[in-house]
Amino acid sequence: MRVFYFSSVSENTHRFVQKLGVEAVRIPVRGDGASVKAREPYLLITPTYGGGHPIPGKGGGYVPKQVIKFLNDPENRALLRGVIVAGNTNFGAEYGYAGNVISSKCQVPFLYRFELMGTTEDVQAVREICEADLAFSA
Repeated sequence: MRVFYFSSVSENTHRFVQKLGVEAVRIPVRGDGASVKAREPYLLITPTYGGGHPIPGKGGGYVPKQVIKFLNDPENRALLRGVIVAGNTNFGAEYGYAGNVISSKCQVPFLYRFELMGTTEDVQAVREICEADLAFSA
């Protein structure tokens, strides 16, 4: 299963995706996330931002704005088959909450969450999800 992913300038999610060894397309940090197009079913890997509380004048929320723009494209949204998120357990109940948001809004399964750059076990679990291809075909 192809992976589309977003990683901020911290590169945590990027490093995690590199460890997977799967075909992956990065949603750019700068520019318009809508310029990236999915052509086949895919899984999305994204970090969760902050506590999800908007900052006046700066926006904010759980889902990175680049991912929102990417998913606002009807074709990209239609091909999404599941979401995997990075988060930080310091946020308690909001840990990995971008997965809840995307799963609910896009009606896809929230498949997995991992902390920051993930562990070896997280990499293996996500690799198995990507390779399983279970019910992810159109």
